[in-house]
Parts: sequence; C-alpha cells; structure tokens
Amino acid sequence: MTAFWSAVGADADPTTPPVTLDEAAKRATDAAGWVEQNWADWLNTGLRIALILAVALTLRMLVRRALTKLIDRMNRSAQAVEGTALGGLLVNAERRRQRSEAIGSVLRSIASFLILGTAGLMVLGAFNINLAPLLASAGVAGVAIGFGARNLVTDFLSGVFMIMEDQYGVGDSIDAGVASGEVIEVGLRVTKLRGDNGEIWYVRNGEIKRIGNLSQGWATAAVDVTVGSGEDLDKVKSVISEVADDLAKAEPWNEQLWGPIEVLGLTEVLMDSMTFRVAGKTMPGKALGVERELRWRIKRAFDAAGIRIVGGLPQQATEEAPADPTAGMAAPSAFASQTSPQSMAASPIPPPSLSK
Repeated sequence: MTAFWSAVGADADPTTPPVTLDEAAKRATDAAGWVEQNWADWLNTGLRIALILAVALTLRMLVRRALTKLIDRMNRSAQAVEGTALGGLLVNAERRRQRSEAIGSVLRSIASFLILGTAGLMVLGAFNINLAPLLASAGVAGVAIGFGARNLVTDFLSGVFMIMEDQYGVGDSIDAGVASGEVIEVGLRVTKLRGDNGEIWYVRNGEIKRIGNLSQGWATAAVDVTVGSGEDLDKVKSVISEVADDLAKAEPWNEQLWGPIEVLGLTEVLMDSMTFRVAGKTMPGKALGVERELRWRIKRAFDAAGIRIVGGLPQQATEEAPADPTAGMAAPSAFASQTSPQSMAASPIPPPSLSK
C-alpha cells in the first residue's frame, strides 16, 4: 500500500514527497475536525442571510402593495366625483390619475432601492466583509456619475417636484417659456405639449424655469367694443349691460361664468371712435368661448339698436359728387399751332421753282 501511494504521489508531482497512509489519514482527520469546528458558524451565517432576504422581500412586497392600494383609492375617489358638478369644476380625473401613478411609481422605486440596498449591505456584513472601503468607493462612483448625468438628474428631480406640487397636469394650457400649449403627458423627465397648430413639443423638465398655468383658478373673458365717437354713451352702456345679463342667465354660459360681466368703461377715446372694455370671470379654459358668444350677442344687439361698430362697412354717400367738366376734353396737341416745330416738320416741302 505504501508503494502504491508513493507511485501515485510520484506520478502526480515528481517534486512532492510521497504521501504515506498515516499522513493522509491525519489530513482527513484535520479536515473533519475543521468542518466540525466551523459548521455552526456556517449554519448561523446561512440562517442570518436567509432571514435577511426573507424579511427584505416580504417588507418590499408589503410596501409596494400598500402603495398600490393607496394609488387605487386615490383613483377611485377621483372617479366617484367624475361627471358631477364638483368633478367638472375641481377635478380632472385623467390628470389626477397620471399624477397619482407617477407618484406611486417614484415611491415604489425608492422603497425597493432602500430595502434591497440595506439588505445587500447586511448580507455583506454577515460575511464579515469590511464595508467602509466599499461605501467610500460607492460614494466616489456616485459623485462621478452625478457629474456625468447631472442633466438627467436635474430633469428627474424637477419632474418629481412638479408632480408632487401639482404645478400642472394633463389638459392644462401652460406657458413653459420654451414652448406653450396643452399638456398631453406629464413624465418624470419630459413633458409633452400640443401647440396651437397641432405640433407636439417635448420639453425637458430641467429646462423649465417658470410656468404660467392658464387652467388653474379662474380665467378672464375680456372684449373690447369700438363704436363711433358720435354714439350716445349711456345708450351703448345700457345695450351692453343688457346683453351681459342675458348671457349670464342662458345655458350653458351661466355655469361657465363665475361672476357678473361688467362694463369697465372707456379704455380709449379718439376723434372718430371710442372703445368700451367688457370683462368677466369664467371657468379655467372657458374664456375664449365666452368671448366669442359675447361678441356675437353684442353685434346683434347693436344692429337692432342702430349703433354702428367702427371697422365695419363704410356708409354710402347720400349725394353724388358733381362731374368734372374737363373730363370729356381732349389733351392739347402740339400740331394745333402751325408755328410749332412739330407742325413745321410735318408740312410738305414746296416744289422748286423752274423759272429763271
């Protein structure tokens, strides 16, 4: 047997001294003892890692489920008032749904990152790995990535705050400085706007320095009416006030108006015209329709009252202008004078005399 192990050892590595049976048995005994000595630590470490992963995955599932239920509850509350008077005035269901979905997505991502990241660090700590160099390296890498992707980070953070602060939403008409139009999609990095001519603008959230929201609060419907300077001021004001009262009582304008339409007075007085300013508060986004209807009604009322709006067709002259007496006379000709160069050049040459 000793010769067998010696042959095997020689074939395996000529430089290695032969291993005897006693040495092999000693090595096996030492290995078994080392395993018996450390198996408790291995089992403890494995159980700790399994417990960390189980708790992390369970906590992540519970947090995501709670956030999903919260978002669904917000969407159901928005759908409950949709179609009612309160829903029409205060709630935009699609806007609220997209806002809640975006906030829920951000919260779920943050929760998953924090829970799984903490679990990963705890697993590394269970292996007795020094986390200080790892955390320092991760900090340096994070700073480098932050400098390289600062525009992306700026867009993302701006989008998060825009959504959380409800600065605008789907269906709002906004002026973002770089572009203006109706919001058709709100994202964490890019906002999509549809312009007045139908074009779609993709605006990065980090580029938006100021926002003018034309769909929040209330809007103002303002109409300027220009009449001739010879019109009776009291009559014009009375006709406009009557039209404004009728518009405020008619459907559906009574719901779109949030206040009475007032004649603010004269804004401009010229030698041949004067301008009245008429204004009233309306629902957000309804000012343009109210202005059109108000102009329509004022024009019909003025036509019935005999009030002429400046800028229309010119009035026909009542008397014809006298005819020009020189219109039928021909222009004087240079050939009328026999002494003129033209007449002399056109005269025939007299024949030469033959007498001597």
